[in-house]
Amino acid sequence: MIISANPEPNRKEFDFLLNSTIEELNNQAKKSAKSISALTGNKLEPLVKDVMTDLAVGSPFENSIELIGGQRFPDIIAKKYYGVEVKTTTQNHWKTTGNSVLETTRVDDVERIFMLFAKLASPIEFRCRPYEECLSEVVVTHSPRYLIDMNLEKGKTIFDKIKAPYDTLRKNKNPIKPIVEYYKSKLKPGEDLWWIDQENAKSSNLVIKVWNNLSIIEKQDIKNKAMVYFPELFSNRSDKFGRFSIWLVTSEAIVCPNIRDLFTATGKGQIMIGEIVYNSVPRVLVNLFKNFDSIIETLALTSPSELSEYWGIKTTENEKVTDWIKLVDENSKKISDAKHLNIKEMLNKKLK
Repeated sequence: MIISANPEPNRKEFDFLLNSTIEELNNQAKKSAKSISALTGNKLEPLVKDVMTDLAVGSPFENSIELIGGQRFPDIIAKKYYGVEVKTTTQNHWKTTGNSVLETTRVDDVERIFMLFAKLASPIEFRCRPYEECLSEVVVTHSPRYLIDMNLEKGKTIFDKIKAPYDTLRKNKNPIKPIVEYYKSKLKPGEDLWWIDQENAKSSNLVIKVWNNLSIIEKQDIKNKAMVYFPELFSNRSDKFGRFSIWLVTSEAIVCPNIRDLFTATGKGQIMIGEIVYNSVPRVLVNLFKNFDSIIETLALTSPSELSEYWGIKTTENEKVTDWIKLVDENSKKISDAKHLNIKEMLNKKLK
């Protein structure tokens, strides 16, 4: 039942129209369950439009009900101000994936939208609620979409969670950003978001690749980035490959089944800086010094804001190289096999 004290134009009459529509649809479902149950997906939209049109006679909405359909949002409009989005499920629950958060297909001038939901599993039932009141979370298919829950309790919408009203969010230039910030605040150590907002995201491949199919140059480029973005790779932490593994899949669309071997395979080695030879150097550090120039170039090409995100500390254009050296030095001190090495001094020598 929709109850409203909202001063929107003819809102009371529109609520009455929707309540009458739900009542009529539920009556039809009782009389013709078999035919109604076949109206999955957009097949239900014409019936809803016809019922609303008939019930709107004599009301402010007479002759104003339009079926939009297609890929537009919402499916039905009334007086070009109110909208009705029609969803169905053949399962015996009240949840489904909703529309895109970005609402790029929203019909112009429609200000207030309602969700009309048909549960087509027995017993068939129709419900309707204001759109924003039944959006519980954001999930990702090919883009972020709302998750609809027609049983959602008051105060538990995604808009309650991010502390921004639906109308404020949808009119935001980047509506994804507050959502990303909310989900980031809920991450546990070692977790990351599968989807990043459009301000910070780089385009990601549609095709997922296997590491072994990359060229040698592609592999080294990825490893150079990893040594810049994830300085914990130089530590002895048991979870040091966690963030890199997630980034490799979510940002680069690459799956690597033997990620440890990329940095630590083949034990220790020898490096030479200037005229000094360093022996028994752990392989991860050998790889670092061997590719030092390319790594510094990667650092130079990465913005301070992006590096701050990876490192969890604030850095600047002038300080990012110094900060990176400090992070590598701090992490490598935890490697027992590197205690005979002054990594900070070696990196600074390499810079000269």
